[in-house]
Amino acid sequence: MRDADYIYAVACIRAKEKTLLNDADVQTMVGMKSEKEVLSFLTEKGWGDGSVDSDMETVLSEEEEKQMKLLKTLGVDQKIIDTLFVQELYHNLKAAIKEVCTGIEDGQAFYEHDQYGKTQLMQIIQEKDFEKLPEDMQKVAEDALDIMLTTRDGQRLDVMIDRACLDAIEKAAATTKDKFLAEYAENKVVIADIKIAVRAAATKRPLKMIEEALAPNRTFDVKALAKAAATDRDAVYEFLDRNGYSQAADALKDSFSSFEKWCDDYIMSTLMNQKTNIQSSGPVVAFFLAKQNEIRTARIIMTAKANGFSDDAISERVRKMYG
Repeated sequence: MRDADYIYAVACIRAKEKTLLNDADVQTMVGMKSEKEVLSFLTEKGWGDGSVDSDMETVLSEEEEKQMKLLKTLGVDQKIIDTLFVQELYHNLKAAIKEVCTGIEDGQAFYEHDQYGKTQLMQIIQEKDFEKLPEDMQKVAEDALDIMLTTRDGQRLDVMIDRACLDAIEKAAATTKDKFLAEYAENKVVIADIKIAVRAAATKRPLKMIEEALAPNRTFDVKALAKAAATDRDAVYEFLDRNGYSQAADALKDSFSSFEKWCDDYIMSTLMNQKTNIQSSGPVVAFFLAKQNEIRTARIIMTAKANGFSDDAISERVRKMYG
């Protein structure tokens, strides 16, 4: 679709934006006594199918399904939808290879996907029919399966597929004509690289392994980040400070959960300027991502309530809202 073709879709989204949760709603949820009370609050706001007997996962899954249907109903280009779900697709590939090689089944390991869900990917991997995969996935799927069959090195498998996923997202950022999607995809890679570096520094990974895991991006020098991560966490903090990510460094010094919250809030900040956009896919995609953020936040709050976390501890983990 051309940008002008999205005018009707944007008009529909403007109406739906009024139903989004805002920061005050989230604080209300944080102050509730139980997971059940939060679930009832969301049900009253139209989440799920309205059933009072639904559990958390059912309601959240139904909400995710609604948003996927909305993207298709509003005519969002399939290439844009595919880019939004790249991570889920590569995650499913990783899960399928592990299950085929180990024989250990995990019903919760796969994301739902019309074309590449558990059933389809398991069959592709078992039959080594890699040509049925998207072109960018074929080589890494074949190589990753070979490694797992010969070495059973699950950690190396994770690095290979996660890196291929980041490369695919970066390719989408570099080649798409959609400015908003390009910015979003680039930021996803940048945040992923920072997370990889932080974890590598904490676990003292060797330089070569870090370099293999980091994906090149157009924002900073990943080789320099790899060297910092191979040194120690302080070197990573210094790298972040030099490259305009001092807030990320500050969050890390506080706690890893604070850093995870900063990552999600940073991505959310890229969505905000779409509120004044009147055409292009930007507002539609931003709404979808905002709903995904809401669903993650609702899951965090309800899971924390179920496990007896204090309100203060939950507040530290909740994300900034778009609404």
